[in-house]
Amino acid sequence: MKIAYLVNTYPRPSQTFIRREIHALERMGWQIERFALRSDRAALVDPADIAEDSRTEHLLDKGLSRLLPTAFGWLARNPVGALRSLRLAIKCGQRGAGGTPGTGGILRHLVYFLEAAQFARRCNELRLSHAHVHFGTNGATVAMLASEMGGPGYSFTTHGPEEFDAPRAHSLGEKADRARFTVAISSFGRSQLCRWSLPETWPRINVVHCGIEPWKYTNIPPLPDGGPRLVAIGRLSEQKGFGLLLDALEIVAPDIPDLRLTLVGDGELRPQIEARIAELGLSRHVHLAGWLDENRVNQALAASTALVLPSFAEGLPMVVMEAMASGRPVIATSIAGIPELVTPECGWLVPAGDPKALAKAIKDLAETPRDRLSIMGQTAHHRVLMRHNIDTEAEKLAILIARKGVPE
Repeated sequence: MKIAYLVNTYPRPSQTFIRREIHALERMGWQIERFALRSDRAALVDPADIAEDSRTEHLLDKGLSRLLPTAFGWLARNPVGALRSLRLAIKCGQRGAGGTPGTGGILRHLVYFLEAAQFARRCNELRLSHAHVHFGTNGATVAMLASEMGGPGYSFTTHGPEEFDAPRAHSLGEKADRARFTVAISSFGRSQLCRWSLPETWPRINVVHCGIEPWKYTNIPPLPDGGPRLVAIGRLSEQKGFGLLLDALEIVAPDIPDLRLTLVGDGELRPQIEARIAELGLSRHVHLAGWLDENRVNQALAASTALVLPSFAEGLPMVVMEAMASGRPVIATSIAGIPELVTPECGWLVPAGDPKALAKAIKDLAETPRDRLSIMGQTAHHRVLMRHNIDTEAEKLAILIARKGVPE
C-alpha cells in the first residue's frame, strides 16, 4: 500500500518517533511518500534524520512565488472543491484570529490553502489515496483543506500539548470530525479529542502509542557508581519545566553533594537557564549538553541513574519510553499520559509545579538501595517493551488505514 505522510516540520531532533513509525510501516511492505511544509535541516545532527530530510518533499522549499502557479493549476481543475476548501480555510482562520500565537488567522490559513492545493496535486500525481498526518496543528489543517478540494482523505495523530492548549483556534474538533479516523498516543489524548469532537466521531478515535525499537535495548546497562546521576532530555522551552528542576536541585543539593544532572537539549530558554544555574550556584552539579544524536542520547541514559522529567505540559514523551527501555527509573510530573506508563514500581510521580515534591523524589531516589533501583529499572524495561513496541503499534495503525483510510 502506498500513502502520504505529512508533518508541519520534518524531520526534527525531537521527533524521531515519526521516523521510527515510518520505517516500521516500510518493513511491513508499505510505501511511504514523505511530505513536510518545511525543513529543520540546520538543526539536524543525527545521520538518520539527515537521511530522512533528503527523502522528504518540503512544500515550501521553493518559496511562495514558486508555489502559486502549481497551486492555482490544481485549483483551476477543481473549482467546486476549491471554493469549499477556501470557505473552510476562512472559517478556520476566523477561529484562529487573535488566539494563541502560532494558530494563525485568515491570512495564514490562506497560505495553508495554497499549500493544500500543492499537496493535493502531488498526491494525485503519485496516486496516493490517503494521507496520515502527525500533530493536529498546521499539517492537519493542510490535509483537511486538501481533502476538501479533491485531495486524498486523511487521518492524523495528536500528541499534545500544543493541540490541547488551543483546541478551538486549531479547529481540532472539526479536523477530527472530517477525518477518516484520528489517533491519540494515550488515553488522556483520546479524552481530549472526544471533548472537542462530535459524539458520532468518538468511535473513529483510536489509541496508538508511539514506539521504541526493542532490538536496540536488549542489554540493560548497569547503574553508574556514586551519584545519583540524573539526566533530563528535551527542548529548553517553557513547557518542560527545567527552571523548576533547578529550584528542586537547589533544595536537595546541599544534602547530596555528589548529585549530578546532565541536561540534553537546546532552545529559546537556554540563556535564562544558564543564568539561573549560575545564580543558584549549581554549576558543579549541572551540565548542559545541547542536542545529541540518538546514539549519544542512549549513552547519556546509560550513564544515568534515572531520568527526571519536570514538565508542566506534555503528551507522552518519547524520552520516558527510551529511559525505561534502558532500564532506568523515572521521576516525572503526574500529567497527561505519563501516569499511564510510569507506575510506582518503576519510578516516582510528583505534582507538576511543586519543586519541594520534586526535590523529595530526588532525595528518595538517592536513598534507595542500588539493588532496588536495578529492580525498578528492569520493571520499567519490561513494561515499556510490552506497551510500546514500534512494530506492534505500527501494525495497529496499518490496520486502521487499511480498514478506514482507504475508500472502497
